[in-house]
Amino acid sequence: MKTLCSRLSATCLSVWLLSCIACGYHTAGRAVTLPSNIQTISVPAFVNRTQTFKIEQRLTSAVVRELGARTHYRVVNQLDDEADATLRGTVLAVYTGPITYDSQTGRVASALASVSMKVSLISKSGKVLYENSSYTFREQYQVSSELSSFFEEDSPAFERLSHEFARTLVSNLLEGF
Repeated sequence: MKTLCSRLSATCLSVWLLSCIACGYHTAGRAVTLPSNIQTISVPAFVNRTQTFKIEQRLTSAVVRELGARTHYRVVNQLDDEADATLRGTVLAVYTGPITYDSQTGRVASALASVSMKVSLISKSGKVLYENSSYTFREQYQVSSELSSFFEEDSPAFERLSHEFARTLVSNLLEGF
């Protein structure tokens, strides 16, 4: 009986180990899918197809900082014909809307900022190295109830959203998601 239990436990353990190996998990940050000949990435200012003032500048700046901090590539913050690849982005939509209301005053208590974008990384030869036409990022923020100390809370929310977008984009570029 003891031998049967030992064999059964060994078999279960083997099956579990095989399933873990075959499930496709890998260590994040290790798989670089961009071609090895890429040394310089040009990041011209993203295109803004919305009415939101300077949102494209925030997003472009955050991506340039993140690429510079997390990669070994030389990043040029303008269109450069000599670059090995060019990262282009377009802000498609920006939305801010209320989420909750103050029950006493009826004023907005919290809001949601949302940005939709498309991004592509194209090699010097014209080959698409990465493309995502449906990025959407959201950031919730509180709205001040004191009119005397009114502060535009959506600006910091868009700043946080830009950093999150940049982190996600660079991870996707490096890992090929």
